[in-house]
Formats: sequence, C-alpha cells, structure tokens
Amino acid sequence: MSANGKAEVKRLFIGAGCNRIVNNVSWGACGLVSFGAQNAVAIFSPKSAQILTTLPGHKATVNCTHWLPSTKFAFKAKHLQQHYLLSGDTDGVIILWELSLADNKWRHVLQLPRSHKKGITCINGFMVSPSDAIFATSSSDGTVCIWDAVFPSSSTGGDCKLSCLETVIVGSRPLVTLSLAQLPGNTGHIVLAMGGLDNKIYLYCGERTGKFVHACELKGHTDWIRSLDFSLPVSSGEANSVLLVSSSQDKGIRIWKLTLRGSLANTEGTYRRSEISLASYIEGPIFVAGSFSYQISLESLLIGHEDWVYSVQWQPPSMAAEEGFGFYQPQSVLSASMDKTMMIWQPERKTGIWMNVVTVGELSHCALGFYGGHWSSDADSILAHGYGGSFHMWSNVGVTTDNWQPQKVPSGHFAAVTDIAWARHGEYVLSVSHDQTTRTFAPWHNQDPHSDGDFWNEIARPQVHGHDINCAAIIQGKGNHCFVSGAEEKVARVFEAPLSFLKTLHHAISEQSSFPEDLQADVQVLGANMSALGLSQKPIYVNATHEISDNVGNDGLDTLESVPDAVPVVFTEPPIEDQLAWHTLWPESHKLYGHGNELFSLCCDHEGKLVASSCKAQSATVAEIWLWQVGSWKAVGSLQSHSLTVTQMQFSHDDSLLLTVSRDRQFSIFTINRTGTGEIDYKLLARQEAHKRIIWACSWNPFGHEFATGSRDKAVKIWAVEKASSVKQLLTLPPFNSSVTALSWVGLDRHRNHGLLAVGMESGLLELWSLHIGRIDGSTPAPAVTAALIVRLDPFMCHVSAVNRLAWKNRENNENCTSLQLASCGADHCVRLYEVIVE
Repeated sequence: MSANGKAEVKRLFIGAGCNRIVNNVSWGACGLVSFGAQNAVAIFSPKSAQILTTLPGHKATVNCTHWLPSTKFAFKAKHLQQHYLLSGDTDGVIILWELSLADNKWRHVLQLPRSHKKGITCINGFMVSPSDAIFATSSSDGTVCIWDAVFPSSSTGGDCKLSCLETVIVGSRPLVTLSLAQLPGNTGHIVLAMGGLDNKIYLYCGERTGKFVHACELKGHTDWIRSLDFSLPVSSGEANSVLLVSSSQDKGIRIWKLTLRGSLANTEGTYRRSEISLASYIEGPIFVAGSFSYQISLESLLIGHEDWVYSVQWQPPSMAAEEGFGFYQPQSVLSASMDKTMMIWQPERKTGIWMNVVTVGELSHCALGFYGGHWSSDADSILAHGYGGSFHMWSNVGVTTDNWQPQKVPSGHFAAVTDIAWARHGEYVLSVSHDQTTRTFAPWHNQDPHSDGDFWNEIARPQVHGHDINCAAIIQGKGNHCFVSGAEEKVARVFEAPLSFLKTLHHAISEQSSFPEDLQADVQVLGANMSALGLSQKPIYVNATHEISDNVGNDGLDTLESVPDAVPVVFTEPPIEDQLAWHTLWPESHKLYGHGNELFSLCCDHEGKLVASSCKAQSATVAEIWLWQVGSWKAVGSLQSHSLTVTQMQFSHDDSLLLTVSRDRQFSIFTINRTGTGEIDYKLLARQEAHKRIIWACSWNPFGHEFATGSRDKAVKIWAVEKASSVKQLLTLPPFNSSVTALSWVGLDRHRNHGLLAVGMESGLLELWSLHIGRIDGSTPAPAVTAALIVRLDPFMCHVSAVNRLAWKNRENNENCTSLQLASCGADHCVRLYEVIVE
C-alpha cells in the first residue's frame, strides 16, 4: 500500500443493549426489529440474531420507535418496497426513516416539526393505503399530536408530505401509551385510545381530515394504564366490532369491545344483540362519532400476572389471508410483565372464557422483569425486552402441539462502553461498561453453513459487578487468559478464565472437537459463583463440582453463602441471555490495593510482565501511576509526573518506554528497565505540555519510538522520542471537526515504517490515516512523516456518541496480511468491529 493508498472498511459486528424504556422496541412487517440504543436507532434481524445497522440523527436518548407498517399489518405489506420507521427521543424530536427493500438502504427522510416540548413517550399508527399513513405521538408535555403522512410511490417519486391533523391537550398527567384504529363499519372514522398516569382510558374520535373530539372514558383499572392495543375489525357476520386490550400497574388486563350500534338517522338501526353466553359483556358507555353511535362493553378481565403488566399486543392476522378473501383476526393476546414472564391468552372454545395458554420467562433471579412483548408477523415467535437492556425470544417449534423454545438474540451493553481489548491472539474482544458488566464477544465458527463468514456473539460475561467499570487490560503473556479491571472503586480486580470458558472458546473458534488435555490439567477452576453479600466472584473447583448439589447448607437449609449456585456450563452453541448472566462468570484471583480514588485507566506490557494503573486525581500525589508485577501481583513502583487524572497509558512495543497522557494537557514518557533480579528500574524521561485542552488518547507506532496524541482541542500530533532523551514533534494532522477521544496505530510495513492510525471523535465518527515515517540518513536523526486521510467512515457505520476506545487486532507478526480488524466502543452503548482491507 502506498502512502496515499486506499482501504475498504466493512462492518463485521455491532453489539448493543436496548434502552430501558417501555415503548422502545417495534417489530416491522419487513421482519426487522428496531430499538433505541442510547441516541442511536438500532436495527436487528431476528433470523440472523445480528444487529444490521444503527441510524444516526438523534442528539438525545431514543425513547420509542414504531414501524409503518408494523407486524399487525404484515398481511397487507407483501408487495411494499419501501418501509418506514418513526423514532422519538427525550428532547421531543421525531425522525422519519425509509428502508428500501430492493437494496437494503436506509434514508433519513425528514425530521418532524417540533410540536412537543418534552420527551416523546409513545408513537402508534397504521398505513391507511400503501402510500398513506396516520399516526399519533404523545409526550410528557401533556400533548398528543395526530399526523397524516403521504409517501411518494416508487414509480412516481417525489417528496414525503406530512401534516399535523390535530393537537390534543390532555393536561398535567403525562400519557405513556396510545393506540389508533379505524372504527368498524366503514364509517371513515378513526378512534384514538390513550392512557397514562391515572387509571382511565380516554377515547377520542375524528375523521381523516377533521378534528379529534373527546368521546368517552373507560374506567375499571385501579392503577396507571401501561399499554393499549386495538385489534383489527372482528368479523361476526359483518365486521361491526373492534376489540381494545389494556394493561395496567394493577397487574390486570382488560378487553373492551366497541360495537357499531347503527346510524343516528336510523334509530331502529342494524344493531342486533348476539346470542348471550358466559362471555357476554357488561354494557358500558355509548359514544357518537359523526352520524354513528357505538356501544362499549367490557368483554373480559384477565388476571394471572404477579406484577405490573407493561405491554399487551394482539396477535397479527395470518399471513395466509389472500387479497380479496379478507383477513382473520386471531383471538390471542400477548402480555409482558415485570414478574419476568410473558403470557399468551386465548378464549376457550366452549365457554369463551379467556385463559392463559402459554407462559414463557427467564424465571431466574437475574432477569428483573420485561418492559415489552412483541409478536412476529407469522405469530411463530415472540420477543421481550427487559430491564437489563436484554432481548429474549421464543419460537414455537412444535409441529402438532405448542413448544416454545428460547432463541438466540443480539446482546450488548446497556450503558456507555468505556474500554475494549483484544485477547492476546485475537480470539475474542473483551469490553467493559458503566452497566457494571464485562463481556466477551467472539466469532462462532461454522454456526450456519449457508452464511458467508462467522457470526460474532457474546460468549461470556466474566464480571457482573456492583460498580460502573471504567477500564480493563488483558494480560498479554503466556499462560491462561487473564484480565484486570478497574471500576468506580479504589481496587483493581484480577480475573482468570475458568475451564468452562476455555472449552466454550475452543468450541467457538476451533473445528477440532478434542480439547487439549494439558490445559485441562493446568486449570483447576471450573467456574465462579457470586457471593450473596459481597462483590467477589468465588471459584468453583473442578474436583468440588459433585459436592455442590450434596452440600446445600446446614442440615439441608440454604445459607446466604450457598444460594443461588451458578452452574458452569460448556456451550456448544452461542449462549442466550439467561445462561450468560449467571453461568459464565470468571473467578476473581486477586485484588490490587493502592490507589486513593476510583480507577480510570489500565494497560499491560507486551510481554505480560507488568500492569500499569491510574485513578481519578486532582493533585500530583493522587495522580501517581502504579506498576504491578503480573503473577505475584505486588506493587513494584509508583510513577509521579502528572497533576490531574491520567487518561490513557501505553507501553512501547519493545516495552522499554511507558507513555502516559493526562487531563493536565501533558504527556510523560518513562523508561522501564527490568534488572536481572526481577526488580523494576524506572525514571521520567520527558514531560511536555502538548495540547491546549485535555489529552484523551495516545498510541505508539508498532515499529519505533514515534507516538500520536489526541486531544479535546480537535488536534492529533505525531511525536518522536530521540536518543538524547528528548521528544520532538514531527507533525500535526489537519484539525478535526470534533474532539479526538480515541487513537490506535497499527503497523503495515516494517521496512518502510508504514502504518494506519485510527482516529475516533466525540461526534462518534471514525477516520483512518495512513502514516509513513521515513528515516533521513545523515546528521539529523529526526524522521520525516507523511500523512494522508484514506477513509472517512460513513456515519451509518460509525458511533453516534463519543468513541471511548479503539483497538487493532494483534497481527501476530503476519505483516503481509491485507485484512485488518479494528474494534471500537463508545458512549452509544455499542461495541463495533470493522474489517479493514488494505490495497
């Protein structure tokens, strides 16, 4: 590759968790699921269990997403080429997106006029025709807006036309759920049901063009209304009724029936009371829409959940419904609750009494409840999203009887991801986050024989902790996999891989089925258990596993220390959420005490002999850097140079120098000498004020003693350490558009001292720069540097918030390889992997 060569970047993997918000997830008729991940809108495919892309545009946390058409109207959407997605955030901004199925391309269509002053709480709507939609948006500012959207047809083109039909002011009680439907009987009227932080359901009626007026209120629930959903018209001879299902924090679900009584002009009407059965309704209010009147009645009350019911949804009509034949609305409701279960309810054939026919749930102690439940368009799969930002999916795999089995889904962090590191041979990526977890992601070999390449999956969750984790370093030396993590506590913790993880990793990355015996003999720890009252993860030993089930406690009584026991599992396929959260912990082997404040950064040298750590600091004494000896884990040095927090550290590739950068706008370079007796000799080589603002990032050239620094002042500077113990600036790259928050330098050609520098910014964008450092022979030792921007990544491939760390996969001395892998993590909760193909 020449200094001005080219590189192609492909997206390999995105890992992200779902925002902990009730109306955040939507399953579209196109088969894709949308959800908010911080201020990105993420799209995943349930078939491949992979996040396909993230849509940049929101400046605040995404609260809700809604597909047009959603799975409820999938039977009408078979021939649609364009599908639309609405997303709303906590600033009141709503964006309309378009997905073209022909080329799988996304387009930012428009941002709706700012009609809400506070966060969006719910979006709901439907397609009136293939090119026309009506939808409603609610906000915590106490208003509901009803919109009409006309989409351009694929043949004629043009722009999308949007108009606000009505703004309904509902007062001081915020609304959290909406549902829109056409009233039965082909009257052209639309009904809008809304519920929120009181115990009433409010119905409004209007026409496609006219005002929406308050029709009536439905009373019955005794706590806040959490979810509402209209069915499609129910056919009983004529499609003259529609059902509304509501759920509440009173743990109950109610089904209401809206029946057309007839025209006011014809008082006798066409209203016939149907045959009375046990399911006959309790008559409720009558309301008028235009010249038609409607009777509302309570059809059923469903009791079965033990906690707040956050979501209810009607089963979508069958896809088998042919055009012209009409459609069939199944009498089936899916509910999701904070009691960690989802239930499917259906009426009994003989009595008509609604019963719970299916219950699924992560009935472990770690699920913390479900925020929403969704049907697939063919009703063969159901999806829940939970408190821990996690997805849970079940598919009905039974042929003659129902058999709901858990399925693989995407997973990831549900808070800012603060640090990322590659395993020493690049087998997996380890990430840490403010969601208080450490996760490992790896490519799973031969998972799908029909797919090209390996899909990446989360394969373990080594640390589940009571503190936000700020940094991690993987030990690079020989021996078992091991990492150190630092959180918002003063202690660094050391974790070693148990045998169950090593065997799972072997399944993931190897085609051979046999596991190396020598490794099995070396590693005596099978897994780890979380102590009930502490943060330590205690080892479960190989020879003690048979005692776990026998020794429950004193005389068979459970003690705090013995419940609940983790069961370390070797996985032969990617694990699902419930397995990850409890059965993939790593034991903690050491705690490193010494720092005076919460830990901020960690790094390990390339031999795997030393770990350096720093903490948050506002004085020179607290800002010292500690050195720890790997193995014995003794403190072997404390380096003093900076006066504020050291933000990043890195050892040079020959391990002779340690580079540190800090909030005090300075970098420091220390020489590290290892004496024959195993002691460490260190001294400060240079300290220099390098930037006008905080220095966030640094990275060494793999082939020499040149390094890069990146700062909040939007600058990246290249420096060289000269033999006369001084540092000289070689180059300043052209100013960037945003603060530089992450850097990583990878070598391409040792003979020509040529490499790539990845630059990550606060805006979330990534750039790749080609750096070529040519030595000038003669009296001047200073090298000459040429730099060229070779790739500015598409915003749809980048983060949507600050990039916190970048890391190139170790190249294992294979410098002829033209394919590189880059990992990045950011404040948008995402872990991203890219393949960079160098020409």
